[in-house]
Amino acid sequence: SPFAPARHEPGYCAFYEECGRNPTVVGSLLPPIIPCLNYSRARALEGEHYQQLKKVCPMLDRGEGSTTACCSIKQLKSLEMSLMLSKAVLMRCPSCADNFAHLHCINTCSPDQTTTINVTRTMNITTLGIVKEAVVGYQAYLSTSFADKSFESCKNVRIPATGGYAIATMCGRYGSALCTAQRWYDFQGDSSNGLAPLDIDFRLIPEGVTEGIPDGVVPYAGRALGCNEMTPTGAEVCSCQDCQASCPVVPSPPPPAEPFTIGGVDGYLVLCVIFLCVLILNGNNVSERLIEPWEVTCTDKNSLATQEFLGSGFRAWGTLVASHPLKVLLASAVVTAAFATGLMHIELTTDPVQLWSAPNSRARMEKDFHDKHFDPFFRTNQMILTAPGRPGHFYDSLLFGKQNFSGIIAKDLILELLKLQRKIQFWSNDLNRMASLKDVCFAPLNPSNPSLTDCAVNSLPQYFQNSVANLNAKVNMTELGVTKEVDWRDHFIYCVNSPLSFKDITDLQLSCMADYGAPVFPFLAVGGYEKEGYTTAEALILTFSLNNYPRDNIKFKVALEWEQRFLDIVQEYQKSPGNPFTFAYMAERSLEDEINRTTAEDIPIFMISYAVIFVYIAVALGEYTSFSRILVDSKFLVGLGGILVVGCSVLASMGFYAWIGIPSSLIILQVVPFLVLAVGADNIFIFVLEYQRDARRPGEKREERIGRVLGNVAPSMLLCSLSESVCFFLGALSTMPAVKSFALYAALAVLMDFVLQMTAFVALLSLDARRQDGNRCELACCVTVKTTAPTKPNEGFLLPAMRKYYAPVLLHPVTRIVVFIFMFISSIYLMFYVTVGLDQELAMPQGSYMLEYFKYLYAYFEVGVPTYFVTTKGFNFTSIAGMNATCSSVGCDPFSLTQKIQYATEYPDLSYMAIPANSWVDDFIDWLNPGSKCCRLYSIGPNKGKFCPATAFLCGQKCMKTPINGVLRPDKEQFNRFLPDFLGNRPDLQCPKGGLGAYDKVTCVSVLLATRFMAYHTALTTSKEFTAALKIARELAHNITLSMRSIPGTSQDFEVFPYTVTYVFYEQYLTIVSEGLFNISLCLLPTFVVCCLLLGMDLRSGALNLLTIIMITVDTVGVMTLWGIDYNAVALINLVTAVGISVEFVSHMTRSFAMSIQPTHVERAKEATATMGSAVFAGVAMTNLPGIVVLAFAKAQLIQIFFFRLNLVITLLGMAHGLIFLPVLLSYFGESVSVLLRLQQAKAQELELSSHAKNIYDNIGYEDQESSPNPDTTPHHPVRTPHH
Repeated sequence: SPFAPARHEPGYCAFYEECGRNPTVVGSLLPPIIPCLNYSRARALEGEHYQQLKKVCPMLDRGEGSTTACCSIKQLKSLEMSLMLSKAVLMRCPSCADNFAHLHCINTCSPDQTTTINVTRTMNITTLGIVKEAVVGYQAYLSTSFADKSFESCKNVRIPATGGYAIATMCGRYGSALCTAQRWYDFQGDSSNGLAPLDIDFRLIPEGVTEGIPDGVVPYAGRALGCNEMTPTGAEVCSCQDCQASCPVVPSPPPPAEPFTIGGVDGYLVLCVIFLCVLILNGNNVSERLIEPWEVTCTDKNSLATQEFLGSGFRAWGTLVASHPLKVLLASAVVTAAFATGLMHIELTTDPVQLWSAPNSRARMEKDFHDKHFDPFFRTNQMILTAPGRPGHFYDSLLFGKQNFSGIIAKDLILELLKLQRKIQFWSNDLNRMASLKDVCFAPLNPSNPSLTDCAVNSLPQYFQNSVANLNAKVNMTELGVTKEVDWRDHFIYCVNSPLSFKDITDLQLSCMADYGAPVFPFLAVGGYEKEGYTTAEALILTFSLNNYPRDNIKFKVALEWEQRFLDIVQEYQKSPGNPFTFAYMAERSLEDEINRTTAEDIPIFMISYAVIFVYIAVALGEYTSFSRILVDSKFLVGLGGILVVGCSVLASMGFYAWIGIPSSLIILQVVPFLVLAVGADNIFIFVLEYQRDARRPGEKREERIGRVLGNVAPSMLLCSLSESVCFFLGALSTMPAVKSFALYAALAVLMDFVLQMTAFVALLSLDARRQDGNRCELACCVTVKTTAPTKPNEGFLLPAMRKYYAPVLLHPVTRIVVFIFMFISSIYLMFYVTVGLDQELAMPQGSYMLEYFKYLYAYFEVGVPTYFVTTKGFNFTSIAGMNATCSSVGCDPFSLTQKIQYATEYPDLSYMAIPANSWVDDFIDWLNPGSKCCRLYSIGPNKGKFCPATAFLCGQKCMKTPINGVLRPDKEQFNRFLPDFLGNRPDLQCPKGGLGAYDKVTCVSVLLATRFMAYHTALTTSKEFTAALKIARELAHNITLSMRSIPGTSQDFEVFPYTVTYVFYEQYLTIVSEGLFNISLCLLPTFVVCCLLLGMDLRSGALNLLTIIMITVDTVGVMTLWGIDYNAVALINLVTAVGISVEFVSHMTRSFAMSIQPTHVERAKEATATMGSAVFAGVAMTNLPGIVVLAFAKAQLIQIFFFRLNLVITLLGMAHGLIFLPVLLSYFGESVSVLLRLQQAKAQELELSSHAKNIYDNIGYEDQESSPNPDTTPHHPVRTPHH
């Protein structure tokens, strides 16, 4: 209304006393009481009036009798109430709270009120029948220096519960990022914000500017305090967390280490090239000389004695077994069956935590500690929805100007999301009733008896409390003379910038808080936006948080059922024709489900793989001389028997461990048979090929021949099997449960395989030889064939080819050097660049919905997983020093727990910390502060002296007195008395600091056994980032632990540790390199020891054997780098397997070379390559390869990468080293040529004898009545290596 313009002069008031409610303000959160227009002199204050002013506006106090002001006692009390709400969040920083009060005191109470304000609007209002002229709008003139300094002192004040800034709740639509002094004041003066009783138009005037200012008005230029200054009443400076200027100088963290270089070139490459040159220069000068008889050492004698002892032992055993095949087979079957019955008790571990994390590992113990004292990490079920190709639109908002909305932020899609959100309920047999979200949901503010609206569901519709009516609400609003419609879009823009508001600034007057009572931060509602541009987000995020229960709790089953129902509904919705979204989704159960599903689906692939190997063995073992004898010479049943032996050894191993209660896992079911097949098939081939290549001696029985052949080859088989078995048993020292159980199962299976080969397989071969000698067909034993067997032993195709072409080319001087050096050096170089880790996508099968989810997660999520800094018992939080060492508000230690985490968030690229930790200690102290309404006591009535919530009346007493220095700390008794009240107090507008929901699960109240402080990681995507984040978080926690232990009274076993749900999986990568080196070294040791012992203390052969196996391992790791195979626990299992398979490729060859009697190194290497090399090629390489190739068709990426790729690499490298590198190595450095001179001379006569015997002897059939000549004579044919 029009009114007489007032004069602006010092000592005069523009208004005085309260006139009543402002009729233009509706839905205000506080009563909008406005003052009466009253141009008059300022009043002198005394008595209660003066004391009230001194309490509320100490900056206006000029001493009793000298103080004048323009406000009544009533106005002072209303001002105090109004300031309390703001102080609840600002008083962490006393100078900010002081500046904030300073401004409003000047406007309301200044004795020179007319010189700083100009009334612009009044209105007649009637109170108790009296009409009065009330002020409903005025201009307040401030100097920019005062305004800017006040704003600067407040802009960094934190809200510990959320890690966000208090200013975000006091700057309306702009949030904290875009807030300025002008925008901050504009919000405070906006009567639609639910707090201001009238409109104040703040005019910020730079120094010296007079234009546009009414005559007599002087912009207020009082002294604002810096946040690093004490207040006039003696309150301490603000803490570093709330005030940059208070921060001590913290040195920047060191940058990541530079890569190792020499002269600007990759250092490893330079060293490898130098090494290569040295080796080439020292290359080809191995001299060969004969050793004289007197030079024969003790080792040589040992070697001969060992070979003779093993040979004769196995010869006798083989003859015995071959003579009683059926009894032996029966006994083998009984023993296997006895072991295998244990399978009835088998336990399969599917829980990923139990598979990959040792029960006594640090991460697992920390997880158990956390889950025991707080609830387990809640179960996340999530959808990330996009609408690609859908056009966006511009919206010209009355309050926020022109805004660009992306296609996904559209009302119809939000309504659709809301509809989808409400769908999930089902019949639960476990609860015997309909179950819905409320039965299993995480309900932070009402955990004991939640309704559906108490469930923590985070999504965009929560800004409208999941209400269709709120989403559809529209209203006309006038701002600065412009009238426009405001709708859901205005509310959305306001809420994403100010999620903690209980009321927006539009005339819709809706709250931004979710229906379950907590704020929804924009990064939990939308994704894929740049900086703060939430309206341009590309994705909507919907998250259901469920309580996590122990696996034996009935509610755990209900949660699983709910998740299954969620997945069913979402999958059905995805297929429905009317679905407007493109989206990805996951449930907490998805990872385990998908891994188990894949395993089941890939079992046929493994079966096909085994079938292919079986067909190959059956065909390759046969010796085909003529078409008519194909069915006689084939070894179909022997091949099948060999595979059954492998199967029985695996079953026996699994049965035995099931008996003694060691759980199995799906990885064991897949890998162990494969490994034993590789090991077992090789022994079968060596034995059967040796038998086929051997010429029968005159008068020798079939059983004796089998025994003699076994005596030749069994020491070699023993050498390999024993090395592998000991290797795996030592591998079981691993701390990783999956690796440990794999190693145990594999070790026993390999041992059982050898035992069954020495018994059941020898018996099978004896039966098969009897059939073959009788010219009977396989599969149809009654049918005999007329064509007789040839008299000459059958060399097959491979042996002559290797002897004639391969061995000479390989052992050519030039080839030798190139092959030897180049392979090793290049792999050492590549080994330094292998990636450590396992990205979680690889655990999923191809085509899994989880792969799509990970893609969306990495593309649209702006913040990573929450991480808790957990404190154990032994720290005294009730002491002042204890509180100061953890808090981050005024008076706290600048290097306290929360402050250190805050410093880390300033370097997110190095620390992987995005949002600082919330702090129950800070909020508890703020809650106790008498400057807010939070902690009061009933002054009368039955509850007198008990805690009284902010919403109640008759609470005249504050819990604590106002401290002079602004640093409030409860004593021990107050701490213990009020902490439970704080934790049970539900936050609301009157008291936003209540601890229910944010902190009630944070402390074990009794003796503070454990507490936690929640921060957020940055968005982590790769295994490398997850591991680095864990490492840095642990370093930070250790640093905090050491500083907190220095506080008097702290126990020396007190600890702070970081915990989040992923650490338990990624911890292994911190130590997996050292763990792997330890495991592989343990495996290599027995290969050396066993080789030395079984070759009769032949150290040189043992060392060369070891070197080659090390090289296969090194080269495998090198190729892993080239083929993008990461190094992790699954790779480690395969590398341990690689050592086992390498033994097969290497040890047979080493022994063959050691036993050869050719005159030179090169000749001996050629002979070993031709004879044993051909058996190894046929037995190991060719049995593995067809089976491995089949695995390429598996759905599981884990199997494709770690079983197909890695096993292919291991087999090819094993073959390359065993058949290329090792012969070359032996030709250089093998044991000297005529180690056993006497043996050589003895052989000369034997050769003559055997060639004579061969001419006169025809290998037709064994007749029992044949006379038996000297059994020591050995027939010679051009291909056999004499074995002893």
